[in-house]
Amino acid sequence: MEQTPAPTFDDLVPALPEIGLALGVLLMLVIGAAAKNPTALIARLSLLLIVAAAIGMFFVPEESGVFNGAFVVDPFAKFMKIVTLIGSGIALILTMGYSRQETFDRFEYPILIVTATLGMMVMISAHDLIALYIGIELQSLSLYVLAAIKRDSVKSTEAGIKYFVLGALSSGLLLYGCSLIYGFTGQTGFEAIAATLTGEPETGLIFGLVFLLIGLAFKVAAVPFHMWTPDVYQGAPTPVTAFFAAAPKIAAMALLVRVVAEPFLGVVDQWQQIITFLAIASMVLGAFAAIGQTNIKRLMAYSAIGHVGYALVGLAAGTEQGVEGVIIYMVIYMAMTVGAFGCILAMRTEDGAVENISDLAGVSKANPLMATILALLMFSLAGIPPLAGFFGKFYVFSAAIEADLIALAIIGVLASVVGAFYYLRVVKVMFFDETAAPFEPMVGEYRVVVGVSGAFAVGFIVFAGPLNDLVRTAAGTFF
Repeated sequence: MEQTPAPTFDDLVPALPEIGLALGVLLMLVIGAAAKNPTALIARLSLLLIVAAAIGMFFVPEESGVFNGAFVVDPFAKFMKIVTLIGSGIALILTMGYSRQETFDRFEYPILIVTATLGMMVMISAHDLIALYIGIELQSLSLYVLAAIKRDSVKSTEAGIKYFVLGALSSGLLLYGCSLIYGFTGQTGFEAIAATLTGEPETGLIFGLVFLLIGLAFKVAAVPFHMWTPDVYQGAPTPVTAFFAAAPKIAAMALLVRVVAEPFLGVVDQWQQIITFLAIASMVLGAFAAIGQTNIKRLMAYSAIGHVGYALVGLAAGTEQGVEGVIIYMVIYMAMTVGAFGCILAMRTEDGAVENISDLAGVSKANPLMATILALLMFSLAGIPPLAGFFGKFYVFSAAIEADLIALAIIGVLASVVGAFYYLRVVKVMFFDETAAPFEPMVGEYRVVVGVSGAFAVGFIVFAGPLNDLVRTAAGTFF
C-alpha cells in the first residue's frame, strides 16, 4: 500500500491563517492559566489574532487542493473567510465594552471565539466530507460553551443546554447523510463525488443529500430547523448573541453554497426543491412570528430566520447570479445585525441592561443619534430603498426571477412587506411613544460599531461597484 508523503512547508502555506489561530489559542490558554486577571490581555490578543488572520488571507496563495484535496483556498473561500473574520472581530470589540459594564470576567470567552472562528474557516475551505464535519464540530462545540458562558445566569445555562441537545441531533443527522453519500459514491472528496454523478442519482444518495442539507439547515437556522434560535438568542449574553448572528451564519451559508454548487451541482433539480422549501418556510415564519415579540433579542432571532430565507432564495436559483446574491446578502445582513446589536448592548438604564422593545420609548429625545442610526438599520433590514438592505433583496429576487422562480420571488416580496411591520414598530416606539427611563451614554466600542454599521447602511450604494467585482470573482469559483 502506497504511503501518502508527509506535508512540506509549501503544503501548509495556504492554511497558515488557520494554523496561526490554532497556535494562538494554545498560547492564550497557557497565559490564561498562569496570569492573574488575564481577561483584558487575552481579549486584546484574540482581536490581534483575528486581525492578523484577516490580513494574512490577502497574501495566501490560491490552491485548488491542499491536504490531499480536503482543504481548498479559492477566491470564494478567501472572500468569505475575510467577511467571517470581520464578524468575529466586531463581536470581540462589542465584548470589551460589555465586560467593563457587566464585570464579565471570563478569559475563556475570547479564546472560544477564536476557536469557533477557526472552525468556521475550516468549514469555508472544506472540500471533503470529513473536513466539513471537523470544521462544523469545532465551531459548534465552541458555540455551545459560549451560549452557557454566564454560569451564574439560569437563562444562559438553559440556552446552552437547548443549543447543545438540538445541535447534537443535527450533527447526527448530518453525519448520517455523509455516510450515505460515501456509501453510494465510494468517495468523500467533493470533486470525486461530483465525478460520480453523471447519470440519474440513486435514491439512497438523494436521502444522503437530504440529511446533509438538514444538518446544514440547522446551522443557518432555516425553518423547520430553527427551534433553538429564539431561546438561545434571548438566553445567551448579548455579545454572544451578536456573535451568533454574524460570523457563524456567514460560515454556515458559505459551506451550504459550496456543498450544493460543487459536489451536487449535477443534481440541481433534487436539491433546488429542498432549498426552495427552506426559503419559503423561513421567510414566512420569520415575517409572522416576529410580530408578537416584545423582547428585542427574540425579535432579532426571528429576523435572522427570515433573512436566512431571503438568502436561500438566491441559492435556490442554482446559478452564478444567485450565488452572487447570496454573498452580497450575507455581507449586508452581517453589517446591519452587528450595528443593531451594538444598539441593544447600549440599552442600559440606571437599573442595568434592558431588552424589551417598550424600553426604547422616547429614546429619540434622550439619545437622538442612537435612535437615528437604529432607525436606519431597521429600515435597511426591512429592505427600504436606498439603504443597503434593499440592494441585498434586489440581488436575490432578481436571481430567482432570472431562474424562472417567479413564485418564490413573489412570496419573498410579500414576506418582506409583512416583516417591515415589526421593524417599523421599533422606529415608532423610539420616536412617537412616551419617554421611558433614559439610557446611559454609549461606551466607545459601541459607538464605533454602530457608527460604521450606520454608515454602511446609508453609503452602500457608493461602494457597491467594487464590492460587486469582488463578489463576482468569488462566485465565479463554481461556474
